[in-house]
Amino acid sequence: MITDARAPLEHPQPSGTAYEQMLEKVRYEGAYPTREKADEVVRLVLSGLGRQLTGEERVDLAARLPLEAARVLTMQVPDIQPLTGWAFVKDLAARSGASPATTRWDTGSVFAAVVASAGPDLITRILHQLPTGYALLFGQAELKSAA
Repeated sequence: MITDARAPLEHPQPSGTAYEQMLEKVRYEGAYPTREKADEVVRLVLSGLGRQLTGEERVDLAARLPLEAARVLTMQVPDIQPLTGWAFVKDLAARSGASPATTRWDTGSVFAAVVASAGPDLITRILHQLPTGYALLFGQAELKSAA
């Protein structure tokens, strides 16, 4: 299991168990009928996030996710041109063949589980790195930089 020395796990679990728990959280949040559908959505959204996230934030997030989820995230090569939050949703919709509304729902369901794994400090760092529009996808207020 991947761990982060800055955020030790109180009760380490086998990576398969942690991933199964993540899938159950996504299944519950997204009201998906099966664990397989939740897995499909997790893989789509984490692949997309892996194409957007770079640097320490990418490494730290991978360290806090279950091993299988971390693999999905880190197998992606980051895009040269980052996408805004809405462009991210549209890109995932095009890749999956789903509507933007459905994809927005899927993204929020997966990001709720990511927030639970990552914690608020890392999510804040991630949101500072990404272009505008991701905060709402993560269930957060949009961050504004000081003028």
